[in-house]
Amino acid sequence: MNQVDYLRISLIDRCNFSCQYCMPEEAELDYLLKEQLLTDEELLTLIQEVFIPVGFTRFRLTGGEPLLRPRVTRLVRAIASLPQTQDLSMTTNGFLLAQQAQNLYDAGLRRINISLDSLDSDTFDQIIGHRGRSRWQQVWQGIQAAHRVGFDPLKLNVVVIPGVNDDEILDLAALTIDQQWHVRFIEFMPIGNGDLFADRGWVSSEDLRQRIRHRWGLTKSQIRGCGPADVFQIPGAKGTLGFISQMSECFCDRCNRMRFSADGWLRPCLLNETGQIDLKTALRAGVSTVELEKQVRELLAIKPEINYKGRDSGTAGVYSRTMSQIGG
Repeated sequence: MNQVDYLRISLIDRCNFSCQYCMPEEAELDYLLKEQLLTDEELLTLIQEVFIPVGFTRFRLTGGEPLLRPRVTRLVRAIASLPQTQDLSMTTNGFLLAQQAQNLYDAGLRRINISLDSLDSDTFDQIIGHRGRSRWQQVWQGIQAAHRVGFDPLKLNVVVIPGVNDDEILDLAALTIDQQWHVRFIEFMPIGNGDLFADRGWVSSEDLRQRIRHRWGLTKSQIRGCGPADVFQIPGAKGTLGFISQMSECFCDRCNRMRFSADGWLRPCLLNETGQIDLKTALRAGVSTVELEKQVRELLAIKPEINYKGRDSGTAGVYSRTMSQIGG
């Protein structure tokens, strides 16, 4: 079991997109009220006095859409400036990134993941649930801005949905040939989108690799990150291709992360909430950070037994919330 040192922090549960795999149209979402969200001060207190002392040194800021969080740049600067912070990254849909990329970089953010599920504007808008003027161009401008200011690595996340965008795999993979970008293909998962998943199913990472291998060849990359992706490279390409394969090649045994929701719940697994802790309510009730640290250590101790591996046998628990509600 890897050391659990990576915490995904959801800053907000709202998003300006309604992606099929994250926020299905039929989902009835009760968004958090402002007072239900952790304040910046509460979050920083928990990071400094609870999470860092138990061993978390790598942090990823997620949402919803994290760039909707008021004063997000100030929060980035505060986390990045902590001496124990070894890595700080963000996952965004990129729509607001063109205006904020430079400020985020100046605040200390160095790594960024941007969702780009299609290079076709119509398909893109279909996936994100948008009607009207296409949002693809503004997202592409955000990607270009992130590249220009120096984010490295710059990763592009692609959720592969059968019959929707799986015919674009080669075009998306080709982005890595001339740019030092890292395209990551993510297997479609049943996260609050049961009807859509049942209708579409999923495409395995090996299927995608075979398509790319047939076109250009494909080699295992020597570049390794701290995440779950298996990394490959088109021969001679500047960038890499990552494959996140939780459906076909379960990586629970090498998971090194936990998830912290915008309303203060610490969860050990994306799809198994056994043992989750409500840190916000406890903090506001006056429970000491020493006691909260003890509770988190106890959860860390049992994390190896809390995973998604038992999904086929029914031992992974029942899951109904959408990806947008926990930060993914």
